[in-house]
Amino acid sequence: MLFRRRIEIRAQPGNEIRAALEDDFHHFRVSIRHDFETLTEVHGWAVRFPYDACPSAAHQLNDLLDMPLSEIAHSVNRQTDARLQCTHLLDLAGLAIAAAAADTQQRLYEVAIPRRVDGVTNPTLWRDGELYLSWNIQGTQIVAPPLYAGTDLNHGMAGWAIRTLPVDEAEAALILRRCTIISRGREYDLDAKEHAAETGLCYAQQPIRAKYARRMLGSTLDFGAHQELLCATDKAWLNGKEDN
Repeated sequence: MLFRRRIEIRAQPGNEIRAALEDDFHHFRVSIRHDFETLTEVHGWAVRFPYDACPSAAHQLNDLLDMPLSEIAHSVNRQTDARLQCTHLLDLAGLAIAAAAADTQQRLYEVAIPRRVDGVTNPTLWRDGELYLSWNIQGTQIVAPPLYAGTDLNHGMAGWAIRTLPVDEAEAALILRRCTIISRGREYDLDAKEHAAETGLCYAQQPIRAKYARRMLGSTLDFGAHQELLCATDKAWLNGKEDN
C-alpha cells in the first residue's frame, strides 16, 4: 500500500501565508501573519486527525509568536518544545514561516512512500510538479543516493541536513524524512488501540493526556490510487476565497 502526503502553501494579501497538509493519517491547516521580520499571528486547524485530543494542540502554536522569520523551516523547533506540540501542525507552521521569510508565493510538495518489502522502500518527493528527491531506504538508513548514504532517519538527520544541504533541499529532505518515518503506521491496525500511546513525543501522546486521547476510528484513508483527492477540500481556502 502506498502512503501519500501533499503540502500546499500559498501567500495571501495582508502578509498572510496559508498552508495545508493531508496524508493517509492527517489533515491540517495553518495560517500565519507577519510584519516582514517576526511572526505576529498564527492559527491552526485540525480537519482530520488520529486522536480526539489533537485539535486542542492548535493553541500551542502561540509559543511561536514573535519569533524572527527564518528561511529554515526547522527553526520552529528552537522556538518551542516540539514534544508539546502537534508534530504536523508545527511542521506546517515552520514551512509557512519559511515561505514568508523567502517571499515564496506558492509551493507544492507531493510525497509517495511504497510499502516496505524486507525493510526496503523507495521514498520520493515532488516539488512544484517535478521530481526533487528519491531515496533508497533499508530499515532506518538511507543507502542511496551517495550524498545521503549512511544517514539515519532517526538519529541526527535534521542537524546534518541543515548543516550540509542548501536551504531548499534541507527543507524537502526533512519533509521526506518525516513522511518515511510515519508511513510505517500503514503496517499496523491503528484502530486496534482505544487511546494514544504514552510516548511523550507529541501533544496527544504526552502521558498527562494520552490515556484520555481517544482514537478517531476510521480516520486513516487510502490515497494510493487517488492522489488528486489530497487537499482537494482546501482549494478555496488556499486561494483566499473563504475563511477557515
